[in-house]
Amino acid sequence: MTNVAVIYYSSTGNVHRLAVEAAEAARQAGADVRLRRIPQPAEESYVPGTEEAAADLAAQSTEIPEATLADLDWADGILFGTPVRFGLPHPAVLRFIDTTAPLSIPGKLANKAVSAFTSGSAPHGGHETTILALHNAFCHWGSLILGNGSTDPVLFQPNNGNPYGSSAVSRNRPGQVHEENLAAVAFQARRVTDVAALVQGLKTP
Repeated sequence: MTNVAVIYYSSTGNVHRLAVEAAEAARQAGADVRLRRIPQPAEESYVPGTEEAAADLAAQSTEIPEATLADLDWADGILFGTPVRFGLPHPAVLRFIDTTAPLSIPGKLANKAVSAFTSGSAPHGGHETTILALHNAFCHWGSLILGNGSTDPVLFQPNNGNPYGSSAVSRNRPGQVHEENLAAVAFQARRVTDVAALVQGLKTP
């Protein structure tokens, strides 16, 4: 059994929807899956008008366990989800990544299949740079970075096209993710599952 962890932070629900879809796709691909949320910071800033959606999401997400380093250690494949924040990952995600030295320094994150997805308000609002910023950390971990590429028909749909990882344009509409974006992140999750299983097979004596 291949272990896949989907670890995400979501402010108002868009990244949450992508994460849930990714987790289900990995599960259907045969993985043992952990869906884990990075907890909300004590102080969070929201786009005006989305505060109610943020409160609703927080209430709905209480049953999803919080992400821990044990989840990263357990996983063979990992998908990270984050909102775009000025072209960068959300600070909550960066803080979580900043805690990973006890795993990364001894090489416990090396050779894991790792990928990232995001959601932002505008088509050119920093989706690619957000994902690539996470790739910097994955390089330090020694992980195997998996982008979407341009390798499946779903990635050529009008609302897709980001080769680095799946991304959704929210237009500041909480929880509104296009079906084409959901299909893209499902493809991404299956890809992570497949590559993680392949790497596990190579490790088998």
